[in-house]
Amino acid sequence: MSRIGKKPIPLPNGVEVNISRVELEVRGPKGSLMHRIPPGISFRNEGSSLVVIRKNDTPKLRALHGLMRSLAANAVTGVTEGFQKELEIKGIGYRAQLKKDVVVFQLGFSHPVEFQVPEGVEVKIEGANRIIVSGIDRQKVGQVAANICRLRRPDVYKGKGIRYKGEVLRKKVGKAATGT
Repeated sequence: MSRIGKKPIPLPNGVEVNISRVELEVRGPKGSLMHRIPPGISFRNEGSSLVVIRKNDTPKLRALHGLMRSLAANAVTGVTEGFQKELEIKGIGYRAQLKKDVVVFQLGFSHPVEFQVPEGVEVKIEGANRIIVSGIDRQKVGQVAANICRLRRPDVYKGKGIRYKGEVLRKKVGKAATGT
């Protein structure tokens, strides 16, 4: 049996779970999330915890067992606490501004780069070079943060660009001058 899949998911106070044959809906103080349930996997609400059950022991269902448990646990965490990713902008003149649902970046290009913030994700800018992406859906928050990082990847020679907070960048040595 899957080590991850057999662990029950604790349900904190204020979290409601609605289980149908094809969907799992998790509601909490921050909102609600829905996940499709694949055939052969089912959920059971046991008081203050949620348990994932698989129909048989085929390799596909074993893989889905752990996956669905992780997705349900992330949904419970998301509707209670939420998720966030912090990004840093490094470089002279590199900055970001928030205008309603659009983040406008100055990233050393000849033009400003506009990034449309999708629904369900919130973007905050602290100072001119710190970006906080937050929301209840872990997958969506991670994808938005990755899309923002992709706008200007860190340069391996100077380190200029957008990166995750705390990300270590290995710089390359530049061209050495010849000493003749």
